Amino acid sequence: MAIVTFPPVSDADEDGLLAIGGDLDVSSLLLAYSNGIFLWPPYDALLAWFAPPERAILFIDEFHVSKSFKKELKRHKFEIKTDTNFTEVMRHCAELKNRKKQRGTWISEEIIEAYTRLHRAGGAHSIETFLNGKLVGGVYGVAIGSMFAAESMFYRHPNASKVALHKLLDILAARGSRWVDFQVLNPFTEKIGARNIPRSEFMQLLRDAIKGPALF
Repeated sequence: MAIVTFPPVSDADEDGLLAIGGDLDVSSLLLAYSNGIFLWPPYDALLAWFAPPERAILFIDEFHVSKSFKKELKRHKFEIKTDTNFTEVMRHCAELKNRKKQRGTWISEEIIEAYTRLHRAGGAHSIETFLNGKLVGGVYGVAIGSMFAAESMFYRHPNASKVALHKLLDILAARGSRWVDFQVLNPFTEKIGARNIPRSEFMQLLRDAIKGPALF
């Protein structure tokens, strides 16, 4: 049965854990993201829903592009596509390659199936990079109105995921979006310009964004 309501995000604990359990129905996922809530590592094999006190946001005009990456972009080495290999992008993101310090992944087969259903319903999207016809990088996430929550990314060739992310930001900016939600800050997202903002500030940005025109 689909989730019909979540607790207020202010009820989340200091780590951001808000609720446990529920289901992965398309409407449940859309309800969560439209209320500033996202899935993260399972809690005792149950679904765990989070709304942390600080949110990692990249304002697109603060995106940092290194000199070396600018040179990579000028090479136009990769073919870039949108929404052609969504499930495959998720499966690659679930693997532990390029994540030597990470013990596991929250992207289970159940999660992949759920977000694939969301993708087919128009609520989740992927940007993919190809080299010599082979998928070598990508990023996927959830879109509601003008809000995009980037879930995960992967690469099997240097810079392949960064090129996909750069393309995503170009798409968002061209359609009037000012920011992308990275949820939790990590060394990579911080390096490219993401920063934490208070949950209250994020919720206002979210309320405005979900009223905006569709990005895809």
